[in-house]
Amino acid sequence: MALPLSRVTLSILLLALSALFAAWFADDTRYLQALVVFTLPPLLLGIGVLARRRTAPFWAGVLALGWFCHGVMLAWERSVDRAWALGEVLLALGIVFAANWPGLRARFGGPGRGKGTAAEGSGSGRPDAND
Repeated sequence: MALPLSRVTLSILLLALSALFAAWFADDTRYLQALVVFTLPPLLLGIGVLARRRTAPFWAGVLALGWFCHGVMLAWERSVDRAWALGEVLLALGIVFAANWPGLRARFGGPGRGKGTAAEGSGSGRPDAND
């Protein structure tokens, strides 16, 4: 069975972020530490998404919030690294969106996606109470 498009997109974005970090810190004197701290987490999460690990998209979304903040902070502070930082911000936003796409689609997918939850109904607890 093929991976859903949202998971393929998520894994591509995670691997792209990992590559961005590897290129960004290529000239750093502490390149090995930068690889472990910045490049390894999105790489492992991308592999986890491709391996259909259930928790990988969740943790990708959680860590993407940190990557987003890191990118905004560096884009604001360092004009030299602004392009790298804005790339990190864009990839982090894409990761958050791709990680949450199945839930957003289930919740706001439109007609044919279900009639809502029992909590939205009359309060009787029966899903068919409003039919």
